[in-house]
Amino acid sequence: VQLQASGGGSVQPGGSLRLSCAASGRSVRTMGWFRQAPGKEREFVAALRWGDNAKYYADSVKGRFSISKEYAKNTVFLQMFSLNSEDTAVYYCAADEGTKIASSVRSSSQYRYWGQGTLVTVSS
Repeated sequence: VQLQASGGGSVQPGGSLRLSCAASGRSVRTMGWFRQAPGKEREFVAALRWGDNAKYYADSVKGRFSISKEYAKNTVFLQMFSLNSEDTAVYYCAADEGTKIASSVRSSSQYRYWGQGTLVTVSS
């Protein structure tokens, strides 16, 4: 599986961005987004289960970010609203062939495939 992430960039506080991640190769059943800010560990942002469309969010982004999919294009999106400086990070798309349960979707170790990362900078 290859993952191609795009959509990062610079935005002012309060702005919006949409990230995309296209998967090619074998079918995946769970896709997610993680992020890593400078000097910090990689953290979970959001995940989506392909089969039942179940969605999961980190508390820090709940109500501001929305994960969705376009099944025909094997693509997952992360729509980000009300961005603030704490959202500044490299965002990584992740995927796995397994259907992850709620207790495991937030763990980076559960994902076998990773995209190259796309930088999101929130600054005035």
